[in-house]
Amino acid sequence: MTQIFDNPADFADEALDGFVAANRGYVARVDGGVVRSTEVPAGQVALVVGGGSGHYPAFAGLVGPGLAAGSACGNMFASPAAGQVYRVAKAANAGGGVLLSYGNYAGDVLHFGQAQLRLNAEGIETRTVTVTDDIASAPIEHIEKRRGIAGDLTVFKIAGAAAEAGLNLDDVERLAIKTNYRTRSLGVAFDGCTLPGAADPLFHVPAGQMSLGLGIHGEPGISEHPMPTASELADLLVSKLLADKPEDAGDRVAAIVNGLGTVKYDELFLLFGKIEKLLTAAGLTIVEPECGELVTSLDMSGLSLTLLWLDEELEQYWAAPADTPAFRKGSMAPRAARAAATIDDAETADVEQPTPAAAELGRQAVAVLAQVQDVVVEHEEELGKLDAIAGDGDHGIGMRRGVDAAAQAGEAASGSSVSRVLANAGEAWSERAGGTSGALWGSAVIAAGLALGNRESYSSKDAAAAVEAFARAITELGKADPGDKTMVDALLPFRDAFLAELDGGAPVDRALAVAAAAAESAAARTADLRPLKGRARPLAEKSIGHPDPGAVSFGLIAARISRHIDSQLAAVAPSTAAGNGAAE
Repeated sequence: MTQIFDNPADFADEALDGFVAANRGYVARVDGGVVRSTEVPAGQVALVVGGGSGHYPAFAGLVGPGLAAGSACGNMFASPAAGQVYRVAKAANAGGGVLLSYGNYAGDVLHFGQAQLRLNAEGIETRTVTVTDDIASAPIEHIEKRRGIAGDLTVFKIAGAAAEAGLNLDDVERLAIKTNYRTRSLGVAFDGCTLPGAADPLFHVPAGQMSLGLGIHGEPGISEHPMPTASELADLLVSKLLADKPEDAGDRVAAIVNGLGTVKYDELFLLFGKIEKLLTAAGLTIVEPECGELVTSLDMSGLSLTLLWLDEELEQYWAAPADTPAFRKGSMAPRAARAAATIDDAETADVEQPTPAAAELGRQAVAVLAQVQDVVVEHEEELGKLDAIAGDGDHGIGMRRGVDAAAQAGEAASGSSVSRVLANAGEAWSERAGGTSGALWGSAVIAAGLALGNRESYSSKDAAAAVEAFARAITELGKADPGDKTMVDALLPFRDAFLAELDGGAPVDRALAVAAAAAESAAARTADLRPLKGRARPLAEKSIGHPDPGAVSFGLIAARISRHIDSQLAAVAPSTAAGNGAAE
């Protein structure tokens, strides 16, 4: 049980602060996580890893030469927010591009994906490789759906070594993908883990039993078994991994026995000895094995076995030196300390003087955010009730939290360019709202701001670009299609109507009115759809006959913005409110 803390809510941040204090020769604190405190060669690819706290040495303990350049650190067992990932990546970037890598969990995919969109839009080439090594979480034919557990280490290690060797982003990404494909893991648990401040573990395994395939956050295992002997456990783990080996597997493997928190090193060593004999008997040669705590789960009683089938190329990078707070291999030359100013500068390098037009549009964006806040507050209870029919009922409160934070952040940035106002607002929305809708709305607001930029003047073409960027961020990040019964079912009719009206010569305010009407109508029609995505999917029958809350909230917001723009134009020029000049 985790007992050392002042306030459980501050546990993750205070633990990270202490980690940095104990390892200043390796890492420096940035808003959202840590980056290397030593010099990084100009042009080197930056491997940025991350995930929830509570898994040390993953993820901050793996930052250092030969491994990661930075780590985004979320709350306990929670994905880091997109803004955290973005800020860590900006500080870690050395000019060679960024590779994001993390375990394949829905929250991480959304928030890292949002950060990737923003980084790419700002000209920092960014790629992603998710780790999918856990054979218990999906069958081999759906390997892309598997979650990442201790196989994080193999992917991070080889990608980090490749970056250290000076390979370009294409090759670092290729090697990470190759390593992930050739990595397999399987874990077991004997009892659950306890979050700071909690009186009881997240779960229990019945006395005398072992849960097979249980995830590192307490996700259910695939089966329970009577507590085995060490020899029986070794045979179970080895046999299941060998049965799942990649098609091009050779006879050389890196083997990792990983403790999840409370299994003692003596026990891990005992088990590794038995695993080593079984792998050797199967004709495999073990190359530079690891045995210890590498990806943990607070105080969980459990362990996992990971096998990486090596080829000549992968073996070279698996064996390469690394020097981090928690993982060291070989010998590396000492690195000079990185100037603190370069870390700070990376976080503020994109600040620019707004043009008069961009500043004015930024002030208008602040007013629009206030309108969005008003309509969400007005309909918060209604949206929550609608979501509760087939979901968890938090859509109203989630939207409220997000838009409250966005409006406040936008107001604080008033006077900046519209791009900066919307970037701050979107980042705040994502971090405060959490969940899928928070990540999607945050990403879309940021994308719209980036599309508008900091220009000398704006026209209807810029409005079209902003709407297209907003929609693209939602569809690329959320992966939903029309008919899945999500916000996309209202968003895409809005986008299509808006662009069609502009193409036909309509002013922006008229195009917005038509698009908003299309969105509200499309949202109402989602009542006839069966949900294929999101939390409503498992209770699909209950959802039929009721519109999707995400589509409804989007329609309400679109309509409110349209009415606001109309009122503003009418106040400025009543006689020409529909004129192109005023609308643009």
